[in-house]
This record gives sequence, structure tokens and C-alpha cells, in this order.
Amino acid sequence: MKLLVGLGNPGDKYLATRHNVGFLVVEQIAQRYRIALKKKGYQGNYGVGRVIASETTILLPQTFMNCSGSSVNAAYRSLGIEPGDLIVAYDDLDLPFGRLRVKADGGHGGHNGLRDIVAVLGCKNFIRLRVGIGRPERGNVTGHVLSRFSANEQKLLPQLLNTAADAVEKILSSGATEAMNLFNNYNLLD
Repeated sequence: MKLLVGLGNPGDKYLATRHNVGFLVVEQIAQRYRIALKKKGYQGNYGVGRVIASETTILLPQTFMNCSGSSVNAAYRSLGIEPGDLIVAYDDLDLPFGRLRVKADGGHGGHNGLRDIVAVLGCKNFIRLRVGIGRPERGNVTGHVLSRFSANEQKLLPQLLNTAADAVEKILSSGATEAMNLFNNYNLLD
């Protein structure tokens, strides 16, 4: 069993914000594989199905970003997941919009949702898919992550989400290292 988690905030207010790009990525996978995310449990919405050749639980925590750890931990423990079978997709301020990074281990990089997951799980050696949302040139970082994508970014967002979903498929089919080799130099804007 694999556990694929998208990070974001619940509710219509946050639906299309930069901070919810993790939700958008895993919803893209769920659509590709016709996995309904309608089950309630693990403090989130989830669905179960086959992605590539792996039985996969796809989870959208409904705990708000900064408390994602309790939802992820509930699924992680209940399903008996190993760290290498956990994939977390989330927004990254330190990557420009249009960039992706796959990592198999590491710290939280200042991301509060990831910080909470690491603290609650007590481990950090799980797979991450970082999706670049860019950092504002000046101004409020919180306002930036909770804002909607610009008109130009919205035009490019479907392609970015498609490529991010391709990266998840590569992680599941060939492992994190192969996915890193293929996607860590990806730049939608090149």
C-alpha cells in the first residue's frame, strides 16, 4: 500500500490558492485513475485504488495546513505504511512557479504543514514532491501563499499539474531516484 497525500486547507475560501497546490496535484492523480475522494476518515477525505501497479490511498487532510500531521499520522499508522511508501505533495515558496522537485528525505524547509508531519510521525525519510509557487518580491508571504494564481499562472497551471502527476507516477513505477533524475530539472517556463 502507498499513501499519497496532498497538502492544503479545507473549504471553498482556499480552493484555488497557491497553498492548495498539493491538493490539486493529488486530485489530478485521482481523476486519472478514477479514484473518488469521497470517503471520510483519517481526519480527511480519501479514496483507495490502483495507481500504476500500486494499491494507493489518496488523502486530502481536512485539518488545515499547519496541523496536517495528525491526519497523515492517522492514515500512516492505520495502513501500516513504511516511510518510503509515503508521498507528500505540497507548495514550495523557494521554488519559482513552474518548477518541481522530488526529494526522498530531508527537513521541512520552513513549510509548516511538513514541519507538523515530521514532528508527529517522528521521521523525515518519506518522499516529497515540491511544487513551486514562487516567493513574492516583497510583501506578506502569508498573503502570497493564500492568494490565487495570477491569470498567466492559471493558464499554465493545468500543464504544471499534469507534469506533477507524471512525477508521482514515476515515483510509484520506478522510485524516487528515477523521478528526481527526470523531474528535478523541469521548468515549465523554459
